[in-house]
Amino acid sequence: MTLHTGGCRCGAIRFKASAEPFYTSYCHCSDCRRASGAPVAAFVGFYAADVRYEGATGATYGTAPVKRSFCATCGAPIAYMDERIADQIFFMLGAMDAPENYPPRVHGYVREELPYFHLDDGLPRMETNTAPRPEGDIA
Repeated sequence: MTLHTGGCRCGAIRFKASAEPFYTSYCHCSDCRRASGAPVAAFVGFYAADVRYEGATGATYGTAPVKRSFCATCGAPIAYMDERIADQIFFMLGAMDAPENYPPRVHGYVREELPYFHLDDGLPRMETNTAPRPEGDIA
């Protein structure tokens, strides 16, 4: 079994996933840009039941249904959670120990993509989210 591991900059938060990820993506939405401090964010998704934390789980912020976690010590962004799909957790690619192992497969929220930052990589491009929510939920 392959373990997928990651954590924050200072080591206060460590996590591991015991199953393969089901999802990888770029997100161009303004909320992800602000949360990551980057022109685009990248995520790898695992089922929450397959994830274990060692040490702290991180502080959270956000407005329902979305919460983001970060290290309260070093400030590193860790994950994105959505209560509409509570069985899933989306780790920031930069929080993974080997981010090169999780190439994104889709671009999300391209309607908010910065005009000077376009990745012409041939991946599918979605106008809104890329992780399916219950019917009727778009954001």
